[in-house]
Amino acid sequence: MRRVKIDASLFLLAAILILLAAGVAFAAFALRSDPIEDALLGDRVINTLFVLDRDGKPLNSYVLMYYPATRRASIFDVPGEVGLIIKQINRVDRIDTVYNRHKLKGFEDEIESLLGIDISFSVIIDEADLGKIVDILQGVEIFIPAPVEIFEGENSILFPSGVIRLDGDKARLYVTYELPEEDREIVSSRRQRFFLSFIKRLGEMNGTLKNPQVNAVSRAFFETSMNQRTRFRLFDEFAQIDTDRTNIQSVGGISREVSGQTLLFPYYDGSLIKDYVRQTLGGLTRSMDRAISERVFTVEVLNGTAVNGLAGRTAELLRGFGYDVISVGNADRSDYEKTEIIDRSGYEDVVRVFGELIKCRNIRSEAPLTDNLDMEFSPQNFEYRSDFTLIIGRDFNGRYVSGG
Repeated sequence: MRRVKIDASLFLLAAILILLAAGVAFAAFALRSDPIEDALLGDRVINTLFVLDRDGKPLNSYVLMYYPATRRASIFDVPGEVGLIIKQINRVDRIDTVYNRHKLKGFEDEIESLLGIDISFSVIIDEADLGKIVDILQGVEIFIPAPVEIFEGENSILFPSGVIRLDGDKARLYVTYELPEEDREIVSSRRQRFFLSFIKRLGEMNGTLKNPQVNAVSRAFFETSMNQRTRFRLFDEFAQIDTDRTNIQSVGGISREVSGQTLLFPYYDGSLIKDYVRQTLGGLTRSMDRAISERVFTVEVLNGTAVNGLAGRTAELLRGFGYDVISVGNADRSDYEKTEIIDRSGYEDVVRVFGELIKCRNIRSEAPLTDNLDMEFSPQNFEYRSDFTLIIGRDFNGRYVSGG
C-alpha cells in the first residue's frame, strides 16, 4: 500500500508540472502572438479603421495608416456614399450598406478591397460617447480658420477662429453640425481636421486612459475586437505620429444617380485610389533623409497636345498623389508625341517615383537655376522653377503613358 501511495503522489506531481509548463507555454505564445507586437516586430504598416457611428450608420470612416519604423502616418477618408459592386449582396450600392457595428467584418472587407490593403484593427466610437471621451482627454485642440456664428434660437452654433480647445459638448457639435448650403468638401475637411487632432490627443493622454479608475469608465466608449493591452499599446504608438505632417486624402470619384440615390463612383473603376494608397505606403516606408521625406515637391504641368483641359485634369491627379502643382498651362507646341519629365530636384529616387506614377520613363535632368534647393516658392521669386515639369504628349491617356 505504501508503494501505491508513492506512485500516486509522483503521478500527481507530474500532472501539476505538465499543467504549469502548458500554462507558461500558452502565456509565452499569447505574448508572442499579440497582434500589436507582431505588427511592430514585423516591420509593417499598421492600418486601423476608425468609425464614428451615428444611429447605426457611419458618420465618418477613416483608415489610419501608420509605419512605426519611420513614425509617419497618413489617413484615408472613406465616405459612406462610395458606390461599388458590393460582393456580399451582388449589386451596386453604397459601401456603408453592409455596415453592422456588431459584425464589422463585411464592412472591413469592402474597405480592404477598395483601398487594396489589410486592416489590422478597428475602433468604433458612438456619436453619443464622443463628447465623453473628449472630456476624459481634457479637450481636443483644433485650428478653426474662420469664425462660425449661426444663430438659430437655442441651437446656435458659435466657434471663434484660431486655435481653441474643444470640450466634449463642443467637440460633438463641431463634428456633427452640417448646414444645408455647405459644400460637402467643407464638411469633410472640418471633420478630418478634428479626427487628426483627436488621434493626436489619444496618444498624448493614453497615460490617463490607462489609469484603472478612468479605464473602468472609458473602455466602454471604444468598441473594438482588440484586448485592453493591444489598445493601450496602439494608442501609445499614436503619440509618436507627427500629425502636423500627416496627410489626409478622401476617396474621390464621380457622382451618379442610381436607384434614387446619389453614389460616388471612384475614378478609373477604383484603380486610382489603389494607386494613391500604394504611393502613400511607399512614402511611409521609404527610408530617406528627413529633409527629403518632409518636403513637398512642386510640379509644373504643360499640355503638349491639342486636347483641351488635359493639363488641368492631370494637375488634379497629381495633387491627389500629394504633389504641389504650382503652374498649369500649354507647352511651346501642341504636337509632342512623347510625354516628358524635366527634373530639377536633383533627387534621382524621387523623380523615378514620380515617373512611375504615370508610367513615364522619358526623364531628363536640368540643373536648377539656383544652388539653394530649398528656395521657397512665392510670386515675388521669379527665379524659382518647379522641381518637376511634366510635358504631356500624345502617348498620355489621361492617367498613364501608353506603353510606359
